[in-house]
Amino acid sequence: MVAKAPTAVPESVLKKRRTSEKIAAERAAAAVKAKAARKITKKEYVKRAETYAAEYRAAARNTVEAKRAARAEGKFYVPAGAKVVFVVRIRGINGLAPKVRKILQLLRLRQIHNGVFVKLNYATLRMLQRVEPYITYGYPNLKTTRELIYKRGFGKVGSRPKGWSRLPLSDNRVIEQSLSKHGIICMEDLIHEIHTVGPAFKQANNFLWPFKLNSPKGGFSKKGKLIHVCEGGEAGNRGELMDAFVRKML
Repeated sequence: MVAKAPTAVPESVLKKRRTSEKIAAERAAAAVKAKAARKITKKEYVKRAETYAAEYRAAARNTVEAKRAARAEGKFYVPAGAKVVFVVRIRGINGLAPKVRKILQLLRLRQIHNGVFVKLNYATLRMLQRVEPYITYGYPNLKTTRELIYKRGFGKVGSRPKGWSRLPLSDNRVIEQSLSKHGIICMEDLIHEIHTVGPAFKQANNFLWPFKLNSPKGGFSKKGKLIHVCEGGEAGNRGELMDAFVRKML
């Protein structure tokens, strides 16, 4: 019985096979390298979170000590003014004046129950006062800021010609890809920048998509949304009571 000669493999097939093997080897090496880099990055995440936690505890302790010292001297302790407010739109588009509509657009409050962080200064305060009948706002504490970003936070990724993408903040890499040049690489960095109004607050706040909140549990006040909060309504500055209002809408 005559043995069959081995079938010759075309050179194009061999070339494609070698290319596929090379690509597979490069991908495997890249995966190993990426895994090692992620392990180092995770340690950095933990380190930064611990640093911020220590900073928050120190700030709270300093406030308590300042109050005690003022009380011992028979004086009053006046804390520093708020640097940031959280604004929620509570009314729709009916009867909107052109200037009010423009201000709400500048604040990125295009829909009812949208919420945004706003840095407090003279210009933004005048804008908020101008649209007070359509919004409610107040000073969020650290817990409220953290819950908003963790539970309702979405990132604005992309560019204007191609359009923006609204991505959930379920992975720190989403934040790192957009804000790493500003030193923000994880959720705790983003929370710290917003809460303390850091030097990259504008970029961090612009990265956050306007928060889409629910209707408040239990509904709005019986006096209605047209009445100022000081008179038992919903509109206007709530101050420190904003935390409870936001938690009803999460």
